[in-house]
Amino acid sequence: MPLSRQADARAAARPDFRAGQAGVLCCGHERAERGGTDGLIAQATVDCYNEDEELTGFATVIGDNLAVPFETRLLGVTVTVRKIDYADSGIVAICARGKYRQAIPVLDLPLPDPPPQGAEWISAYRRWAR
Repeated sequence: MPLSRQADARAAARPDFRAGQAGVLCCGHERAERGGTDGLIAQATVDCYNEDEELTGFATVIGDNLAVPFETRLLGVTVTVRKIDYADSGIVAICARGKYRQAIPVLDLPLPDPPPQGAEWISAYRRWAR
């Protein structure tokens, strides 16, 4: 099932979560509040049974919410982030400059100032990953 449909299925199965009520998260952890970075982590990992599923959850919410394309700088060069993808190595940003394309791990991706809409999901993913 494509990642975006997985997120839709999870959200449909958890209407109480969308309403902001307390619920059970991955591994049985409960959370009463849904605010800030912790709330984003909770939303991305809801109903997950292991880290692989949590990573898929983050790939889904980042892909669905991050406004692409946007420009950033890598190694002193301006590149365009075209899309977010899920690879064997984790969540990657597909960056382009001219005819060249390269997958950069989202954990290593420098964000521009101001960051694009949806960048809070990358911040939540970085916090979860550490």
